[in-house]
Amino acid sequence: MKLLRYGPVGQEKPGLLDDAGVMRDIGPAELSFEGLARLAAIEPSSLPAVEGSPRYGTPFSGSRKFIAIGLNFADHAAESGLPCPTEPVIFTKAISCLQGPNDEVMIPRGSKKTDWEVELGVVIGTRATYVEEAQALDYVAGYVLIDDVSEREYQIERGGTWDKGKGCDTFGPVGPWLVTKDEVGDVQKLDMWLDVNGERKQTGNTSTMIFGVAKLVSYLSEFMTLEPGDIITTGTPPGVGMGQKPEPVYLKAGDKVRLGIEKLGEQQQTFVAWRRVEA
Repeated sequence: MKLLRYGPVGQEKPGLLDDAGVMRDIGPAELSFEGLARLAAIEPSSLPAVEGSPRYGTPFSGSRKFIAIGLNFADHAAESGLPCPTEPVIFTKAISCLQGPNDEVMIPRGSKKTDWEVELGVVIGTRATYVEEAQALDYVAGYVLIDDVSEREYQIERGGTWDKGKGCDTFGPVGPWLVTKDEVGDVQKLDMWLDVNGERKQTGNTSTMIFGVAKLVSYLSEFMTLEPGDIITTGTPPGVGMGQKPEPVYLKAGDKVRLGIEKLGEQQQTFVAWRRVEA
């Protein structure tokens, strides 16, 4: 299944995309294996079609953790001038940075090094604590496309952890869909790509991840309990702005970023100057 949420910011409704590409309203939905099983038993054509082309929001709600893995592709570590990690590098993105896949992204006030990263996101479907790697995928509800937008000066040059360059407002576009794992198949064989202003910058495949999805879920469950709706974003292939040659290239207002992962759909964001957004 391809699950989604649609509608204006703060007023999103749960839906799904059927095999014909029709968006359908599903009413109240619960991100759990029981909830997914109930949805799977429903014939999509029996659900009301959504009219028009509404905005996509984040494809699920209720996330309490947005966990990220750094330097998880060997060739990206090389372009960053860093050794491959011997254990997963963990940081967090603020839940407040989550937004729809095609919403505008704000470049932080004074930023000079806002960057792009196409990433595979893992969505937890049931509570996981100290799970074995062999059983880890049993705890996964599905997968999403993520642009792990980053501010490199804040991340690297401002002292402390990476988190301050990763959780700025609007830095977490997710979606368009949550694709259940049965529809994705082998998650370690998915093509990934990202364009900036129509120029291909990133090309990769999840087969080159240093630590695969099962390892990451198992590893993280040693340090924190993973709960339904928690997101793990799993690292990026080479081609980020920081690694461009002969000089790094960063995003500016007006730039358009388009990205996708096989089976998980596409996103497109326009980057804009920072502005105050009232709650």
